[in-house]
Amino acid sequence: MSPVLAGVLQVLALVVALGLAYRPLGDHMARVYTSPRHLRAEKWIYKAIGANPDTQMRWPAYLRGVLAFSAVSVLFLYLLQRLQGSLPGSLGFSSIDPDQAFNTAASFVANTNWQSYYGEQAMGHVVQTGGLAVQNFVSAAVGIAVAVALVRGFAATRSGELGNFWADLVRGTVRILLPIAVIGALVLVACGAIQNFSGIHEVGQFTGGSQQWNGGAVASQEAIKELGTNGGGYFNANSAHPFENPNGLSNLFEIFLILVIPFALTRTFGRMVGSLKQGYAILATMGVIWLGFTALMMWTEFAHHGPAFDIAGGAMEGKENRFGVGGSSIFAVATTLTSTGAVNSFHSSFTGLGGGITMLGMQLGEIAPGGTGSGLYGMLIMAIIAVFIAGLMVGRTPEYLGKKIGTREIKLAACYILVTPALVLCFTAAAMALPTPGNSMTNSGAHGFSEILYAYTSGANNNGSAFAGLNADTQWFNTTIGLAMLLGRFLPMVFVLALAGSLAGQRPVPATVGTLGTHKPLFSGLLVATIMIIAGLTYFPALALGPLAEGLAS
Repeated sequence: MSPVLAGVLQVLALVVALGLAYRPLGDHMARVYTSPRHLRAEKWIYKAIGANPDTQMRWPAYLRGVLAFSAVSVLFLYLLQRLQGSLPGSLGFSSIDPDQAFNTAASFVANTNWQSYYGEQAMGHVVQTGGLAVQNFVSAAVGIAVAVALVRGFAATRSGELGNFWADLVRGTVRILLPIAVIGALVLVACGAIQNFSGIHEVGQFTGGSQQWNGGAVASQEAIKELGTNGGGYFNANSAHPFENPNGLSNLFEIFLILVIPFALTRTFGRMVGSLKQGYAILATMGVIWLGFTALMMWTEFAHHGPAFDIAGGAMEGKENRFGVGGSSIFAVATTLTSTGAVNSFHSSFTGLGGGITMLGMQLGEIAPGGTGSGLYGMLIMAIIAVFIAGLMVGRTPEYLGKKIGTREIKLAACYILVTPALVLCFTAAAMALPTPGNSMTNSGAHGFSEILYAYTSGANNNGSAFAGLNADTQWFNTTIGLAMLLGRFLPMVFVLALAGSLAGQRPVPATVGTLGTHKPLFSGLLVATIMIIAGLTYFPALALGPLAEGLAS
C-alpha cells in the first residue's frame, strides 16, 4: 500500500468513527447540561466546595466563578511545583524554579499545556498526577462550561441567566470527561502505552554511559490530554514517544479523542437551541476547514522535490517511521486546529509551507473544530461576524438564532477577535526587537522568525505545541509566554460571557422572509470565507516574513 493511500484511508476511518460518535455523544452532552438532577457524587462535591448548584447566575457571577476557580488552580499548581522536592513520589527531582513553575501553572490551567521542560526529567508522580492531570480535566471542563453558557444565551428569553458555573464544571468533569477518559486509557494500555508508578531505572548500557527512564501513569494522562484538547506530554517527546503513543492504531485513536468532543458539541448546540440544522451548519463549516487543511498538509508533506523525498516517500525528517507522513500530517492538523498542542512529530522539521499550515490553523482561532468548548464558542463568535457582514450587504439588521446582533454584540465579538492577534504580534515584535530573546533561536532568517512567531501563536491561542528549535526555558519566554497564555485564555472568556449575558437578556425576534437562513449551505460558505479572510488579513504580513518566505525560497 502506498503511503498516500494509507494516509487517505486513515482520514476516511476518522470520518467514519467521528460520524458514529457524533449523535450519541452530542445528545448525551445536551442532557448533561439541561438535566435538573444531580448525581450523588456531584452532591458531595457541591457540599465540599460550598456551592449551590441550583442557583442561576448572570454573566458577571458566572465570570467570577470562572476566574476565581482558575486563580486558585494557578496558585495550587504553582505551590505544588515549588514544593516538589519535599513531596513523596518526587523521584528525587528538585523543586521547579519560580519562572518555570509560573509558566507551567499558567499553561495547564489555561488548557495550553505548553512545556519548557523535559517532563521525564523534571516532574515526579505527585505533580504529574495530582497537579497536571487534574488540570487536564478541570481546564477542559471550564472551556465546555463557557461554551454552554453562550449557547444558553442564545436559547434564553429575557432572563439574563446563563446557568450555574459550579454545576457545569462538575457535570462536565464527572459525566463527560471522566468516563470517556477511563475508556480511552484502557484502549491505550491495550495498544501498548504504559501505566504504572515505577521509579527511575536503567534500560540499557551504551557507549559512554547508560540510558534511564522513569515510569508513570502515562496512559491515563494521555487519554485526558487528548480528550480535553490539552496536549502536555508526560515525556519530552510527547506523543512521538512510544510509551505515550506506541503504534499507528494508538495514533489514530488519539486523533479521534482530540476531535470527538469538539465536533459532537455542535450537535449539543443544535439540541439546546432547538434546531439541529443550526448545529449541522456549524459542523459543516468545521468539517470543510479541517478536511481542507488535512488535504493541504498531506500534499505539502508528500510532495517529492528530490531523490531523498522519493526514497522516503515524503518529507520524513522529524517524523516517526511508525506513523509515516500521513499519520504525522493528520495529527499535526488535528492538534493545531484544536487547542491540543500534542505532537507526534517535530513541526519545525515540516516543509516551509507545512509549518505555515500548522501556524495558520492556530491563527484561525482553533475553531475547526477547536478545543473542548473553546472551539464552539469561537465559531459562534465568527458566525455572529458573518451574520453582521451579510446584514451590511443587504441593509438589514443582522439576526442570529432569533437574537438581534446590535452595536453591543458586535463590539464584544470584535474585542474577542482582536485580543489574541494583538497578544501574538506584540509579544513576537518585542522578542524580535530585544537582543536577549533572539539568542534562544536555533535558526536564523525566516525559520528563526517562525520559531518565535509559532511560540507566541501557540501560547496566546492556548495550543501548547512548539516549533522545536526555540529554547523557551528562559526568564523572558517563561514569563511572557505565561502571560500570553493567561490573557489569551481568560480575556476572550470575558467577552464571550458578556455577549452571552447580552443575548440572554433579549426577546427572540420571529423569523421573516428577509431573515438570513443560517442553517443553509450558503451561510456555511459565507462563514468559511469570513474566517479565512479575517485570519488572512490579520496574520498575512507575519506569515509572509516567516513560513511563506521559507516555503517560496525552498
